[in-house]
Amino acid sequence: MRTKSVLLRAAAGLAVSSLVLTACSQQSNTGTDNSGDGDDKPTAFGYPEVENTEITEGKPGGTFRLGIVEPTAIDPYNAQESEGMLVTESLFTGLAHTNPDGTTEPAAAENWETNDDCSEWTFNLKTGNKFHNGEEVTSASFKRGWERTTAKAAASDVAYHFDQIEGYDAIQGGSATTLSGVDASDPKVLKVKLSQPSCEFYMRTAHTAMSPVPTVAGAADNQAYNDLPIGNGPFMMDGPWQHDAGIKLKRYEDYTTGDKAYLDAVELTILVGDETAQQKELDGLNNGQFDWARVPPNQLKTTRDKYEPQDGWISKKTFGIDYLQVAVTKAPMDSADARKAVSMAIDRATISEGVFDSSRAPATSWVPGGYKDAYQPGVCDACEYNPEEAKKLAEKAGLKPGTEINFQFNTGGGHEEWTAAVKQQLEKNLGLKVNYSGVEFSDMLENQKQPTSTGIYRLSWGGDYGTPGNFLQPLFATSAIGTSDPNAPATGDNRGRYSNPEFDKLIEEAAASKDEAERNELYKKAEKIAIGDDLANIPMFERQQFRAYDSSKWGNAGFMDFHENPPLDVIFQK
Repeated sequence: MRTKSVLLRAAAGLAVSSLVLTACSQQSNTGTDNSGDGDDKPTAFGYPEVENTEITEGKPGGTFRLGIVEPTAIDPYNAQESEGMLVTESLFTGLAHTNPDGTTEPAAAENWETNDDCSEWTFNLKTGNKFHNGEEVTSASFKRGWERTTAKAAASDVAYHFDQIEGYDAIQGGSATTLSGVDASDPKVLKVKLSQPSCEFYMRTAHTAMSPVPTVAGAADNQAYNDLPIGNGPFMMDGPWQHDAGIKLKRYEDYTTGDKAYLDAVELTILVGDETAQQKELDGLNNGQFDWARVPPNQLKTTRDKYEPQDGWISKKTFGIDYLQVAVTKAPMDSADARKAVSMAIDRATISEGVFDSSRAPATSWVPGGYKDAYQPGVCDACEYNPEEAKKLAEKAGLKPGTEINFQFNTGGGHEEWTAAVKQQLEKNLGLKVNYSGVEFSDMLENQKQPTSTGIYRLSWGGDYGTPGNFLQPLFATSAIGTSDPNAPATGDNRGRYSNPEFDKLIEEAAASKDEAERNELYKKAEKIAIGDDLANIPMFERQQFRAYDSSKWGNAGFMDFHENPPLDVIFQK
């Protein structure tokens, strides 16, 4: 059965009474009714939150059309950003699934259990689950997929999700070809031994990196499979990925792991090499080319005015953060003082008011406010705008006027205006020479990996699963660099190469604790080190996302899924 809930129209910026996650870990405040009708200006920072999470029964049919930018990958071994996750989550069903409210429930697994210290996990699989080519999904399918992703030759950016499993270091280092901690001897049971006990491990299995793959998948460099993945999810590929052109999906008629999708098909048009991709999405929605669109910052008011009266407006303060990633091992950003100087020279409030119509709140922490018991507003004291103190810290760090700093952002995502404002403020307040450039997202990620990477990059982070640790471990743990060789490319999400043994120890202790309150306290201490003391990355804005869609044509489309994407598995044509 599909679960049902009520329409949420909540005022942003109020205290969150409980942890409710939607989209890339979204938060929702259900304590106040405020539809936003009337006054179009937000109160302080943040637009009123609007989403319709009611799920109703539909009927099969229809083709849902979207515009996206080119994904890094649609094969689970390396799918990582929202566009890639949109496809892989449609093609694959893992052991667990993260719901829009952030809870984790069984998917391909019937259930799971762990031992007393959370070092051993047993997943009992549902029967009758098959890949799109008819091959049965067994425990060996998961073991195959996991070893394919963690193999050294794969150089996967998301392999670190497996770093708690026994044998991970050996397979990543190339001295082994299997994960010794994974037992698939019983086709219906997957057993996992961890080298680092984790009472949250089951949450990780919801990430698409942990998807099963069929025998035909081969190694991670199998280009045929990379472009035409065969999964076990509610949708299947309808022809290979046409790079820089499009991706087509169709409903998998024999899907039995959960409810079948209503949609006959999904058509994804790839918007290429253009700084106006978001605007093209919105234009496509307005002219009937697309059925759903992101909304550029300069179009928020007009789009809200048009679509909210039609119940086609979504405004959601997500479990995410916009930030500047810093290459912390390379000059000129290789000291905490330099990083704090740059942070304090940025006037976030003015940027939000001028670029985002005050729709994004300046960030003062790293872990989002939806994690109420782990939230530390103000832990980033260097997030406060203070140009005079910034100059003092810059002088102390040797960040003299005229110092060159590289600043790169990805085009097509609506980041041009606010990153340009950051550039101007750094030049004005610190006298820096900012080498500012925009490239496609996949190119920016590749640039960050390189051992020669310097300066700062525009990035956003949304939760992979519902724990505060997911905002800390992947971006700041030493293991998440993915390599111990300073001259090799980083293969994890810690592309800034931050490393602090005290932080690592706290993260491991938190994961091993069965007590949620204790875990949260340990996560707070870890955040204080990485952000309060070292400022390993620079928080910019609490992440609020906006979408518009054709509500006259589509049902169950009034909310974003966990990764800020449309919920393709439940949308139906009216």
